[in-house]
Amino acid sequence: MKLLRVGTEGAERPALLDAEGVLRDLTGIVDDIDGALLADAAALGRVRAAAEAGELPALDATGLRIGPPLGRIGKVVCIGLNYHDHARETGAEPPAEPVVFFKAADTVVGPNDTVLVPRGSVKTDWEVELAVVIGRTARYVADDEDPLAYVAGYAVAHDVSEREFQIERGGTWDKGKNCETFNPLGPWLVTADEVGDPQDLSLRLWVNGELKQDGTTAEQIFPVAEVVRYVSRFMVLYPGDVINTGTPAGVALGAPEPKPFLRAGDVVELEIAGLGRQRQEFKDA
Repeated sequence: MKLLRVGTEGAERPALLDAEGVLRDLTGIVDDIDGALLADAAALGRVRAAAEAGELPALDATGLRIGPPLGRIGKVVCIGLNYHDHARETGAEPPAEPVVFFKAADTVVGPNDTVLVPRGSVKTDWEVELAVVIGRTARYVADDEDPLAYVAGYAVAHDVSEREFQIERGGTWDKGKNCETFNPLGPWLVTADEVGDPQDLSLRLWVNGELKQDGTTAEQIFPVAEVVRYVSRFMVLYPGDVINTGTPAGVALGAPEPKPFLRAGDVVELEIAGLGRQRQEFKDA
């Protein structure tokens, strides 16, 4: 299923995109697309049954904003330097263990919402990423368990980053990762059964129409299953938590000088096969 949330910011309502590309209203069946729904197999079953029976009313998508596909996100866990090609382009050694950092849940915006270039920024960068959405509480996932059984679905994430804040201003990466609007998510939360193998997805990103990133999740140093298992050993993952799993080569940081960092007026578009497409205009904060 392709689940999403539509409407004005803070007043989004749950919806579903059916196999024919028609937007369907879910407000009569569920309150929201959130961790509580993803953890409730019976509720998800009711959504699926209603969709298959053709019982969901159509919505007019004209002019309708698409919000983040997940409400009430608990935490956004991020994995850094998780693609072999990205490590090579930045001259970094592939990490021996996953590099873990956080984005605050309030950085999440809709897939087509405006992204703000922070005040004082000179190195705002782009990163297309596969987002993993947790559907079952995961703690200390054992070696003989399937970590993917804890995954409810997947989405497109844009891990916008300010590289000077991240790398040159001391401390951890968090200063360059948590600026306002720095995590567009969506358009859809696609359930895991529809996605199949998360290590066989193409990712692409354009800046002002020029292709910058053209990668595949097969290049991940730590695949999705290993990431879920690893993170669960350091923190509890709850339904509705999100893991951003890293970006392939092609970011501004890895380009030759002068590096083409983002400025107000730039337009970034990105997509992951089967998970949809985003488009953001960048403006000054």
